[in-house]
Amino acid sequence: MSDGSLVSARDLERVYGSGDATVRALDGVSVSLPTGMFTAIMGPSGSGKSTLMHCLAGLDRPTGGEVWVEGVRLGDLDDVKLTELRRDKVGFVFQFFNLLPVLSAEENILLPLSLAGRDPDRERFDRLVDAVGLRDRLDHRPAELSGGQQQRVAIARALVSSPAVVFADEPTGNLDTQSSEEVLALLRRAADEFGQTIVMVTHDPVAASYADRAVFLADGRIVDELTAPTAASVLDRMITLGEV
Repeated sequence: MSDGSLVSARDLERVYGSGDATVRALDGVSVSLPTGMFTAIMGPSGSGKSTLMHCLAGLDRPTGGEVWVEGVRLGDLDDVKLTELRRDKVGFVFQFFNLLPVLSAEENILLPLSLAGRDPDRERFDRLVDAVGLRDRLDHRPAELSGGQQQRVAIARALVSSPAVVFADEPTGNLDTQSSEEVLALLRRAADEFGQTIVMVTHDPVAASYADRAVFLADGRIVDELTAPTAASVLDRMITLGEV
C-alpha cells in the first residue's frame, strides 16, 4: 500500500541484462515524495538516479518493487492505462527541451491538453505565461528562442495540465549560468506558488540548493538525504560520499 505520499516507491529493483552482463541499476530503493515538495535526486554517473526517475514516472517498469502515483499502483496498469496516467498526472522537463520545432511557443505549451482533447484553463495559462516571462514570445517557434526561453516553454508545458508531479531530468544541463538560475527559480516558484510536487535529477550542488531536500544515490541505493540543502552542504556531502 502507498504511505499517503503523492508519489512513493517501495523496494524498487531494476536489473538490465543477464549473466556476466547483468547491471543492477536499482537495488531496493524506497522513497516518498510528499505533495508540494521539491526533491533533488543526486548521485554520480551510473548511480541509478535517472533510472529511479524513469520508474517513478512510469517511463520504465521496475524488475521488482512497487510505485504509486496518487494512490494508483503503477504495476496494476496495462500500457494504455499507464500512458493515460503519464498524460494526465505527470509533467516532464528534459535537458534538451523536446519542443516540436513546427509549433509556436504557445502551441508547444498547450500540446499536452491538445493531445488529451482538453480545453485549456485560460486563467492558468495566462498565469503560467506571465510566470515564465514569455508573453511576447508566444508566436515564436523554438528556433527563434534562446535555450533558456525554450526551457521556460518546456516548464510551462509541464505545468499547464496541472499534473500531480513534474519530473525534471537535468533541466539546466544544457544552459548557461543565467538561464540555469532562471529555470531553477521557476521550478522553485512552481512549488511555492502552485503547490507543485517536483522531482529533479541533477549532479549540480547549486541546482540542488533550490530544492527542499536532496536524496543521494550510489550503486542503485539511497545512501543519504539532506533537508533544506545548500550548495555548500550538498558539495560537502558529495565529497563525503566520494561522488566528486
